Amino acid sequence: MPAESQDRADNQSFAVEYYYKAKWGYADEFIQLFKKNHLPVLKKQIETGRILKVSAVKPRYHSTEEGRWDYRVTIVFKNAAVASDSSGEEAIIKRLYPDQATYRREEQRRFEILIAHWDLPLVDVPLDQ
Repeated sequence: MPAESQDRADNQSFAVEYYYKAKWGYADEFIQLFKKNHLPVLKKQIETGRILKVSAVKPRYHSTEEGRWDYRVTIVFKNAAVASDSSGEEAIIKRLYPDQATYRREEQRRFEILIAHWDLPLVDVPLDQ
């Protein structure tokens, strides 16, 4: 990759949408566990500059089961390179959660109650060109 293109890539933020579909009746438990165990890890990564922003939404109304999702979490990373490098995450987790057995059990539960989870990296589409 030419140096100019690499510089542009290093300076361009990179957004990923994470969709979560929980078993019926378990969406509240999922988001409680997310806020307890995963959000603090993401916030630490905002402090380090790896992540620029984290936001979450849920649908106002229901949809068909086929198209249903319960939460969409959008993470905006500093750039695509740091999005692919999660090497510092384990150290953050160990610092935040000294009781690793409880942390692992709760994270396992968070994913057990999911029917589906998918990640959708986004690419900007310039509309004025």
